[in-house]
Amino acid sequence: MDLDFPPIDADNHYYEPVDACTRHLPKEFARRGVRVVQDGKRTLVLHADKVSYFIPNPTFDPIIVAGCLDPMFRGQVPDGVNPRDLTQVEPLKSEYRDRDARLAVMDEQGLDAVWMFPTLACGVEQGLRHDVEATMVQLHAFNRWLDDDWGFDHDGRIIGVPMLSLADPAAAVAEVEWLVGRGARVVHLRPAPVPGGPDGRGRSFGDPAFDVVWAALVEADLPVAFHLGDSGYNHVAAMWGGRDFFEPFTPPDPLERLLVSDRAIHDTIGSLVCHGVFTRFPDLRVASVENGSDWVHALTKRLKKLANQLPKSFAEDPADQIRRNVWVAPYFEEDVRKLADTIGVDRVLFGSDWPHGEGLAEPVDFVKELHAFDGPEQRRIMRDNAHDFLRPS
Repeated sequence: MDLDFPPIDADNHYYEPVDACTRHLPKEFARRGVRVVQDGKRTLVLHADKVSYFIPNPTFDPIIVAGCLDPMFRGQVPDGVNPRDLTQVEPLKSEYRDRDARLAVMDEQGLDAVWMFPTLACGVEQGLRHDVEATMVQLHAFNRWLDDDWGFDHDGRIIGVPMLSLADPAAAVAEVEWLVGRGARVVHLRPAPVPGGPDGRGRSFGDPAFDVVWAALVEADLPVAFHLGDSGYNHVAAMWGGRDFFEPFTPPDPLERLLVSDRAIHDTIGSLVCHGVFTRFPDLRVASVENGSDWVHALTKRLKKLANQLPKSFAEDPADQIRRNVWVAPYFEEDVRKLADTIGVDRVLFGSDWPHGEGLAEPVDFVKELHAFDGPEQRRIMRDNAHDFLRPS
């Protein structure tokens, strides 16, 4: 589409090479971190010696065609068509691995800049959650690969988003310092309980032990993006007889999908509000990317009810905290106007999920979903909000 401004896409992806997690992993962590092995003709990824099926084909060749699942995610599958039959595959393209080729495609797509998130690595922290030391070492090794191949700010246009875990606060602060020194613009946190804690049950993002990390991020003016991944929430499905592991590319039980859906991001933002992170760190900027937006209205309503029932537990209005601290990239098939009315149009981000099959085939087509917004509002969503999130005025 012809726009009079260059959009910024807050949700783009690369397809990692098989050495993305191993290239810089110290040898002493080879069996505790990620390994890639061959089983006949199949390539398998192991997390601490356990096979991971988070991505069924970690070579990504062939790969699903960008946007081919659009009708399924809109709930508009034609009569008589099996949704799985919508899947199309093609050979791996250079722009999925090479940043110069990607810049050329971005020019064709009319994009000024993109935020680049992992694909394969979105399952790593869950796979290593029982070994905090290995988690921190593995994520640093991955970030070194990302710096090698894509950079954290390439040409001001490709914003590679490094991964961070709070599981070891001291190591997390050191990682923040290293990332800032390498020019990182935003960091990725998994929307899930932080690994570790008593009996390994996990901890809230609002645990005071993590305040040193939040303080480091605010001091560095480094915002956070919570991107969809393996949050470990299949334990909820397991309570109802479902699987206790996440395999997003296998046929799901409909109850499993209903139970897990957007619960992880709902609970993550809820922990930041309920346990006072946004009150203690009012300048912290947080984005939710590829988690949809239907959860936002429900969470805001629930938090306001809780604040009315337990006023001493909230130093500020929860809805005001979300409107101040949280940006959200909705799915293209959702009610974007309702989201804007809940958190403000200046907190809505454009994200296409390109080149994933469930994303948009042409990223800028997202503007077609913004028919309920006037021209200046469309520009805010398609460009200005992402710009302000990274570089506040």
